[in-house]
Amino acid sequence: MTTTADARMVRGACPHDCPDTCALQISVQDGRVTRIVGDAEHPTTHGALCTKVSRYAERSYHPERVLQPLRRIGPKGSGQFEPISWDAALDLVATRLQAIAAQDPQAVLPYSYAGTMGLVQGESMSARFFHRLGASRLDRTICSAAGGDGLVATYGAKVGMRVEHFAEARLILIWGSNSITSNLHFWTFAQQAKRAGARLVCIDPRRTETAEKCHQHIALRPGTDAALALGLMHELIRNDWLDHDYIERHVEGWPALRDRALQWPPERVAATCGITADELRQLARDYGNTRPAAIRLNYGMQRVHGGGNAVRLVALLPCLVGAWRHRAGGLLLSSSGWFRSVRNDAALQRPDLLAGRNPRTINMVTIGDDLQREGSPDFGPRIQALVVYNSNPVAVAPDSRQVVKGFAREDLFTVVLEHFLTDTADHADIVLPATTQLEHWDVHTTYGHTYVMVNEPAIAPLGQARSNAAIFRALASRMGFDEPCFGDSDETLARMAFKPGAVDFDRLRAQGWIKLAVADAPFAEGGFPTASGKVLVDPPGLGVPDHVPNHECAETDPALAARYPLAMISPPARHFLNSSFVNVKSLRAIEGEPLVEIHPDDAAARGISSGQVVTIFNDRGRYRCKAEVSERARPGVVNGLGVWWRKFGLDGRNVNELTHQRLTDIGHAPSFYDCLVEVGPG
Repeated sequence: MTTTADARMVRGACPHDCPDTCALQISVQDGRVTRIVGDAEHPTTHGALCTKVSRYAERSYHPERVLQPLRRIGPKGSGQFEPISWDAALDLVATRLQAIAAQDPQAVLPYSYAGTMGLVQGESMSARFFHRLGASRLDRTICSAAGGDGLVATYGAKVGMRVEHFAEARLILIWGSNSITSNLHFWTFAQQAKRAGARLVCIDPRRTETAEKCHQHIALRPGTDAALALGLMHELIRNDWLDHDYIERHVEGWPALRDRALQWPPERVAATCGITADELRQLARDYGNTRPAAIRLNYGMQRVHGGGNAVRLVALLPCLVGAWRHRAGGLLLSSSGWFRSVRNDAALQRPDLLAGRNPRTINMVTIGDDLQREGSPDFGPRIQALVVYNSNPVAVAPDSRQVVKGFAREDLFTVVLEHFLTDTADHADIVLPATTQLEHWDVHTTYGHTYVMVNEPAIAPLGQARSNAAIFRALASRMGFDEPCFGDSDETLARMAFKPGAVDFDRLRAQGWIKLAVADAPFAEGGFPTASGKVLVDPPGLGVPDHVPNHECAETDPALAARYPLAMISPPARHFLNSSFVNVKSLRAIEGEPLVEIHPDDAAARGISSGQVVTIFNDRGRYRCKAEVSERARPGVVNGLGVWWRKFGLDGRNVNELTHQRLTDIGHAPSFYDCLVEVGPG
């Protein structure tokens, strides 16, 4: 933090679920934030922020911000509340949780995700609280678990190339990522490479803003990425565009992968993916003969039944051509594994407070069904209390008709820590006002670069807001949890987030960020973080990766595909981040209204024109929104842009009315983009 006679500049970090994790400089005048900019000296932020976060102050000072505790006075879902004091709110919550826990603490379920990516306001004091209580555990899989587990199975950890080095690549495959929307700072490095002569190829079912600015767009069918990767391997093998030395020394299980790939000639791949055989052959030729070649893989492509297998196969591609020999070659899906050497999660979360208990685990993806289950020996006790923080499951969880039914249970005691009355907060019994990033301490690692970040409070909490950690600290006190760890302040938590000697916290505060010691070309000589040091083709229990068809497609269920002939994906709207920022009026004004993109051929066959209200439907539900007839959608696929709050929908619903709760092949993750629908007027 720097100070002048007139103003202060405070160092911060963007808290949102984005690989960029930008370094912020926050200007404060007379106790009020006046400006938020990117840190020009931070090597990946380099002074630029996305449209969303550049307006973060507008979000913090929003007139509809929840700034005092609230108690429900109307039906669940009505959003009718009255203000109460913190003492009354904490007493009520503690009394109800104690009564439920006295019967079985597993009847209490925390529900959280990445509303903040910070180590302090994410899972620190909250984890201590629920461990001490013995509550059910939450399997936090809703975004990236299939891809993350696929990467770990192959490389041994979620590791990859440094994002800055994409600027030196000669070929970049942008696979399953609308980088302009979801990874802006990677895109700046890709643009540097493009200006230096690199070729950019976008692989995505949708013709995104990113695809439009690449040299080539390969618009494959949703859920066929594994087939495309196998087809590329087929051509690499057939034309001997392989680095045999790298394979011999650093790839374990190559003969079985070779046999699998040879089953996928270009014609089979073309029929499966909905592309031409020549597109595949040309892409393989480019990838097999260009050095250095880099892949920016993102999580959109793993939100289908076979998402884990697809990531495993794409992750093997740079190993076959020796791309890892170059610092500008290889792959980046997530860099979060690099931080394992410095993070001290056990100190923050204190799993020892379980004291030998082993509570059940509930998958956050299936919350719609699980909230409606009765107690049983297999399931355990009926969920009687839900504490939601850093998430908006009524809007973002799949099969939302079932989610709403679960949250509407009158016997379910629901507490929500929030900034606004979201769709989920509308169903709460108690809403507790949480601070935003401008008002609390935090520290951040990231999954898109290799810098540790700090966030210092720039202003005092507005109204009666308290940080997540402070709220759980107060609840622990009310519950009689007297272990000394429940007295740790937010700053103390920030200081203990890293292993002793791993991060100089005073230096971190002074600079705002510290670079991890990651080698420029970390796997040039192998040394992957697996037991053998080699990349694994067929790790125990998984076998050789293959194309796994979607849950919902003609190959798996021809009758369903006949009734619902359109595949639907639900990529994020450009100016929202999951369901965050939907209520910021300036961003909502830019975004317009909920839309479904439909290809002109599909629209003409259904008598649909742009601007017309249409109904998208399947056996799970119906969702009405405006149609945009556009070649951003490929034939046979519609793009239901999300994630709008339900209350902003034409009929109080959003696109997740249509998605299902079935899981991916590995990682127990959701299959949001594995969804068949039909579209009609009205």
